[in-house]
Amino acid sequence: MTDAIFKRVVRIERPAAEVFAWHERPGAFGRLCPPWERVEVTRHVGGIKDGARVSLRTKVGPIWAKWEIVHRDYIEGRQFRDVLLSGPFARWEHLHRIEPVGPSACELTDEIHYRLPLGMLGRLGGAAFTSRQLERMFAYRHAVTKADLEHVSSGPRKCILVSGASGLVGRTLEAFLITQGHSVRRLVRRKPQAPNEFSWDPPRGKIDRAALVGANAVMHLGGANVAAGRWSATRKAEILSSRVDGARTLALGIAALTVPERPEVFVSAAAVGFYGERGQERLTEQTTLGAGFLAGVCEAWENELAGIEKLGVRTVALRTGVVLSPAGGALAKMLPAFLMGFGGRIGAGDQWMSWITPDDLCSMYECAVTDNTLHGAYNAVAPEPVTNAEFTSVLAQVLRRPAIFPVPTWVLRTVFGEMADETLLASTRAVPARLQKTGFIWRQPNLESALRHVLGR
Repeated sequence: MTDAIFKRVVRIERPAAEVFAWHERPGAFGRLCPPWERVEVTRHVGGIKDGARVSLRTKVGPIWAKWEIVHRDYIEGRQFRDVLLSGPFARWEHLHRIEPVGPSACELTDEIHYRLPLGMLGRLGGAAFTSRQLERMFAYRHAVTKADLEHVSSGPRKCILVSGASGLVGRTLEAFLITQGHSVRRLVRRKPQAPNEFSWDPPRGKIDRAALVGANAVMHLGGANVAAGRWSATRKAEILSSRVDGARTLALGIAALTVPERPEVFVSAAAVGFYGERGQERLTEQTTLGAGFLAGVCEAWENELAGIEKLGVRTVALRTGVVLSPAGGALAKMLPAFLMGFGGRIGAGDQWMSWITPDDLCSMYECAVTDNTLHGAYNAVAPEPVTNAEFTSVLAQVLRRPAIFPVPTWVLRTVFGEMADETLLASTRAVPARLQKTGFIWRQPNLESALRHVLGR
């Protein structure tokens, strides 16, 4: 029976040895997995050399499929092959080949020989779909690989301690930092299960001292989900304490270290909610604090950095907008309605929305660590904010769906109360004025390119 063959080639302006080394790092699989795919690695032993094994499961609709893969044909600096032992395909062999193109560039080739299950029936029912999905997936993978490898960061590689590494941004950030050559330590509230995991208990102000000793940088991403539902008094207290307690616990841990042991830099997540509801006003980092609950949370959050700075540690706060990912957050919540053709603007649609892709946000975090000229607050957003009406129109265009079913303001206020006014209906036209002055380059500077990238469209 004849196998189907998929092949895609990309030129990368980096030496072949660097590209191969990138693929050998533990974070590579996380970087290569598209955010619209549901993939869970259940076991990975041995890297990519011959005999290494990977167990994973993927979800298509309501069905989870298990894959058992072994690596073969490893040639250092040149190639490796993934061979399916058991899984949803009758055959699957994926060759990764890297060929030098002169001393400073190379071509990465992904070539897959596969055979669908169920013989002729499988080919009739799934050949076209499989081909489209492979093209979609590898367009994303090659874009990420090329951009990550051609990304140039300054300074030596760092040991970075990350809180909130299991969250939407944290998972992507950890994989990005590792493939850039940094080492990552994770703070966890459960019992540590890996050598790079360390325990902490923010409500009680406790942290394992060993987590901080030897860390060049700390990234604090932790915090309860703001948009998880109506805000009761208890919920609001959790939103505030989850941010302040974490920063305060890290500050106490840093203060307990001797001066030479302390990290060089502390980078904290923050939010454009700092500015509150501002209508059409263009908001830079010089704009004053806004009104409302979220603005107060952001103020308290950022105020914790002052104590850390007094310890001689450089601090950076990244005031983040809406993170565009189908894996979670606002975009993931909107997608089902839009895919079914029931999407539309929220309220009047004239409220401004500042956004950022996970890849660009990861680059900003790394830049905050490696560029010692960065200090203080930065709007971590794309340079082109849009109104909600513009956002929903572009999303509908990318998905090839209509956007004709607006959600009335009164419905949102009835369902979500105060949370609707401060998140869904608030107008925040934040722009990255300070980052633009640093020369930072966005991978996805406009909304359409960003949505096409994260959605594979």
